[in-house]
Amino acid sequence: MQDHNNDPVWKQAIAGSQMLLVAFGALVLMPLITGLDPNVALFTAGLGTLIFHIVTGGQIPIFLASSFACIAPVLASKGRFGLEETLGGLMAAGILYIILSGAIRLRGTGFITRLLPPVVIAPVIMTIGLGLAPVAVFMATGKTGDGQTQLVPYNTAIWIAMISLAVTIIMSVWAKGIFRLIPIMFGVLVGYLLSAIMGIVDTTPIQQAEWLAMPNFVAPAFSWGAILFMIPVAIAPAIEHIGDVLAIGNVTRKNYLEKPGLHRTLLGDGLATSAASLLGGPPNTTYSEVTGAVMLTKNFNPKVMWWAAVVAIVLAFVGKFGAALQTIPVPVMGGILCLLFGSIAVVGLNTLIRHQVDLSQSRNLVIVGVTLVFGIGNMALGQLEGIALCAVVAIILNLILPGEREAWGKRIHEHESS
Repeated sequence: MQDHNNDPVWKQAIAGSQMLLVAFGALVLMPLITGLDPNVALFTAGLGTLIFHIVTGGQIPIFLASSFACIAPVLASKGRFGLEETLGGLMAAGILYIILSGAIRLRGTGFITRLLPPVVIAPVIMTIGLGLAPVAVFMATGKTGDGQTQLVPYNTAIWIAMISLAVTIIMSVWAKGIFRLIPIMFGVLVGYLLSAIMGIVDTTPIQQAEWLAMPNFVAPAFSWGAILFMIPVAIAPAIEHIGDVLAIGNVTRKNYLEKPGLHRTLLGDGLATSAASLLGGPPNTTYSEVTGAVMLTKNFNPKVMWWAAVVAIVLAFVGKFGAALQTIPVPVMGGILCLLFGSIAVVGLNTLIRHQVDLSQSRNLVIVGVTLVFGIGNMALGQLEGIALCAVVAIILNLILPGEREAWGKRIHEHESS
């Protein structure tokens, strides 16, 4: 196998730009849906990745960027508390990661497996994807994410959305090599061109924007309401984080949960999320698209991610670039999100299948069933609602219902007994 660790700097920089290209679609989609500034998201993704690599000693080829798990809670919290207080809540969620990493350092990872078996993790991840389904459909039919306003006529919107979706599917299934990893980019480009032909792209913001401009940083404000609303939301990206660290370990054949250790990767992620919310960026999470790119290119050199981070930070200061991103019409994003949100739900489903969790066991059926309905139906109890509530309910049900061994499914016990 070729060793990329001794590649010349220019080769590492090109490989880094390629990694950023893979992460790019999802990175900017999250702030565009939630109304955050994509330039700030680029800056905080770069900064967060650098923080993560410093904390973990630059051992893991991982890139951090905007978390999809936080779309629904950020939208709900912005409507209720406003942007600044939502950022304050997200900062608290980052601090929860840091506390969790301290607990893992003191107690080991045992209590994590006790708290978050597949029967808890899976329905929460499924809820994140399925709960966002209406947002994707509203946007695909030319409405705003909340469905309140029709931005593009339905007939025009549905054509653009379905063609954008079709291109994304074709690229992810039939394309070869690195092209297979950037289906979102192709979907956006084709959809954008089609929208321009149909006359629904307004390029005025691009013409008015400066070439070089400071990203629109926003400082957080703090209120208990927003903090209590956002803290439980951190459970879902923490679950996502553990899965991604395991996945990249499988690719590079190293156990990152032992070295540098889960406590250090979670600490890196927590500090990155807190730093992002200090500047008005979305919370960060480890990107599985980039793990796919690492697998394909066999480039396991973590320095490549430093380059990806630096390129992201530089792009953040190009004003016209951010303005161009904000002119992407709603139906283009809606079409692609029909696939993206669905694939998040499938990751959850796959967790149940992979661990062979028996859903004919009443306890498992109760946990998954109640979690899905509370999450997708957006049930509210006090300050808790939607994803945050269903994550808390899933954990509590798993702890109080008898039959702990069933929570992990068959695979784990076969593994223990062998």
